[in-house]
Order: sequence, then C-alpha cells, then structure tokens
Amino acid sequence: MADPVHILITGGAGQVGLELLAAAWPGGVVLHAPTRAELDLSDDASVRTAFAATPFAAVINSGAHTAVDKAEAEVAAAFAANAMGPAVLADATREAGIPLIQVSTDYVFDGTKDGLYVETDPVGPLGVYGASKLAGELAVRSGNPRSVVLRTAWVLSVHRANFLKTMLRLAADRPVLRVVGDQHGCPTSARDIAAALKTITLRMIADEGAPTGVYQFVNAGETTWAGLAREIFALSAASGGPSATVEPIASSEYPTPARRPTNSRLSTDKLTRDYAIAPRPWRAAVAEIVNELLAERTAA
Repeated sequence: MADPVHILITGGAGQVGLELLAAAWPGGVVLHAPTRAELDLSDDASVRTAFAATPFAAVINSGAHTAVDKAEAEVAAAFAANAMGPAVLADATREAGIPLIQVSTDYVFDGTKDGLYVETDPVGPLGVYGASKLAGELAVRSGNPRSVVLRTAWVLSVHRANFLKTMLRLAADRPVLRVVGDQHGCPTSARDIAAALKTITLRMIADEGAPTGVYQFVNAGETTWAGLAREIFALSAASGGPSATVEPIASSEYPTPARRPTNSRLSTDKLTRDYAIAPRPWRAAVAEIVNELLAERTAA
C-alpha cells in the first residue's frame, strides 16, 4: 500500500480553504488544516514543529489578513500574516524539498491598465493589503524556487462573508441598493479556485519539473460590482429569493479607507497553457452559489 500523501493547508477556515477541504482528492491524500492556534505562521518554531511532526508533500497557503480597509490601520498585522507567514513557509518548504503554492490577489496591481492584466505586468499596490500580499509573493518566489503564486480576485462562495451573500442579505429589506459601477473585474468561485489549486498541487507533487512562477485564476468574462449585483438578483428572483433594484454609483460616492483597483481583470491564458486549467464563465459560477444558498434557506 502506498504511503499517504500529506498536504498542509493554511487558512482552512477561509472561503478557499473550506472549498479545498471539501474537494474530492485522490485516495491516499491526507489534508491537514490546523487552526491559527495550532499553527502560528508568524512563529518559525511553530512551523518547524509542524514540519518535524508530519512529512508534508506540499503546502497550500490560502490564509491571509484579508480585511482590506482594516489593513490601512493594521500595517504590522497585515505584513505579519501576508508577508512574514509566506516567508516562513518558503524557508520550511525549501528545506523540506517540497512545493509551496501561495494564493495572492489582484490588489498587487494599481488598476490603471486598459484590458486584462497578465502575470508580467508592472505591479503597483494602492494600499497596505496589496503591498503586504505582494511582499508575500516575493518572499515565496525568492524563498522557494519550487513555488507557484496564484493570483485571484472577487472571490465568492456559500461560505463566510462575501459580496454575493451581502447583496442577498441587504435585498431582504431594501428595495433599492446603490452599488459601485466603475470598478471592473471577474467574479470568481472559491470552489473553482480550490479546484485549480488542487490540480497545480498534485502536479507539483508528482512532477519535480512542473511549471513554477506566478499564475492567475479567475472565472471567465468580466463585469462591474453593479453588474454582478444585478446578476445575483436576477438569479435569486427567478428562484423566489430576495431581489432589489441596483443603482450604479461611482467609487467616489462610496469612499473607503483603502483604494480599490478600477480594473481587476486578470488573464488566465498562462495557467491554461501550462496546467490545462480553463475557467468556466463567471455567470455559471455565480448561479451555482446563488442556487446553493437559496436551497439552504429553503431547507432551513
């Protein structure tokens, strides 16, 4: 009987982490998703203890300080989680001779490009969150040559707090919602991100020559936050769920502590070329999530 394949997942309680744990992995794969109390990524000794206890075959770091606006006032906490944590993991995985797969973000870009961002475009974070995630990318790429950084954006799922769930909650008691209409991006299913991470991780475990570097994954197509809200409400209304009229507004009418990129559209061509991962359209992904949430509501 083959030895078990141990994979460490950090951020197991987040949207992507929960979908990684729910995914159908091959037989023999054992997933480890310790809590922050069980594994402190900012503590080198904690990480070394975990690696000494289990012969991990790969690490997927989906954990992060994701409170974008709070990060503007919590610089040290953001960099501890998003830069130092990945740096510690890069050291530990390099020394163990195993791959590290790091989840990153569209916020590494300034959003001024016209068209889809490719992996080699110049980076220019607008705030602390993006800067800390970029520092994490650099730590991973320089700290472990056998690594993949996977940037994603506009993450949605049935789990935790996200834009889709917020819209459905607000529509329950508000007939009209004002939603930003001048930021463009690609709504993306956490389940689809998890599937992409699974494919990359298993390939890197099986093949030491598997492609490394920076990649991007989002669902196909693009819209605005207001366009996404309209789609959510059309799907919800068709199934008897909450709906509202969407009034598009400018970003300037909804000021936030952290500036958001106006353009978060990411190209996934490199990932399709190197890993044969072809994202499905964002509308199909959103429909799946809306239907699951409404089914849960009906069952309750």
